[in-house]
Amino acid sequence: MNDSQYEDLTDALLLAIEDAVENAADQTGLDIEVESVGGKVDLVFPDHTKIIINKQPPLQQIWVATKFNGHHFGYQDGQWVDVRSGAELHAFLDEAVSLQAGSTIKLAL
Repeated sequence: MNDSQYEDLTDALLLAIEDAVENAADQTGLDIEVESVGGKVDLVFPDHTKIIINKQPPLQQIWVATKFNGHHFGYQDGQWVDVRSGAELHAFLDEAVSLQAGSTIKLAL
């Protein structure tokens, strides 16, 4: 993938994550604040912890930091996959957001 394709793909992904988290928060009544600036999305939870999702253009990856650990996702066969564990990004985010929020949340990604 070239740099332009990476930018288009990651911009669309970050917007989809923002929308999905905001919709899930509205549906569940959980207070998850979404902050977005320049290729980075912060999800701020009521206990003031964060999940930070950001682009890493030189590596063409998406990095996700939770209060528990950090993960690097590369684009493979049409999906974002953790380069170490093989976990798929959407399933990982469902689990990470649920764990950090203390309530089961399914993001519509």
